Amino acid sequence: MSELDEQQTTEAKKNSIGIPAADFVENVDEFMMDEGNAEAVLKRFDEQHNKYKFMELNLLQKKRRLKKQIPDIKSSLDILRQLKSKQEATEEMKTHFLLSDQVYVKAEVPPTDKVFLWLGANVMLEYTLSDAEALLSKNLQKASHNLLQLGEDLDFLRDQLTTTEVNMARVYNWDVKRRQAEREKKQSSSTS
Repeated sequence: MSELDEQQTTEAKKNSIGIPAADFVENVDEFMMDEGNAEAVLKRFDEQHNKYKFMELNLLQKKRRLKKQIPDIKSSLDILRQLKSKQEATEEMKTHFLLSDQVYVKAEVPPTDKVFLWLGANVMLEYTLSDAEALLSKNLQKASHNLLQLGEDLDFLRDQLTTTEVNMARVYNWDVKRRQAEREKKQSSSTS
């Protein structure tokens, strides 16, 4: 196999964010002949399993943040569209806005063609209504795409966790059988 083929095979064993695929141990006897020590193999599988669990935790946190962020973006888009529809009116729009958690304030908003958006990291910028709508729509589309991608990544990761757990169980069972066979062999040789 050429180096390029080997590199492509390695890349195919990773998902979109570079999570390496866990190889399923088809034949435990052959695998252990190459590897040797069952304890070292189990330790390596355990480390791999812990890495997958850590990645899963991080992806789940990202997913929670996105699930919270998407409704906020949709709400901002709805408000922005409401402002656009009232832009030509001469009267003020009466509304309530969130001041802090569960504290709302009555407000009268004059017709406007500009809004301020929080961009994060304590940064706020002024946008025209159409530019703000374009930005929020783009952010909503990106967040929705990222949420779908995270779902796929989590599914892939769960498959790798399951494969690793099955490998660990198979190697452990192989080692138990090997030890039992050695014990029986010693007992039969000592009685002879």
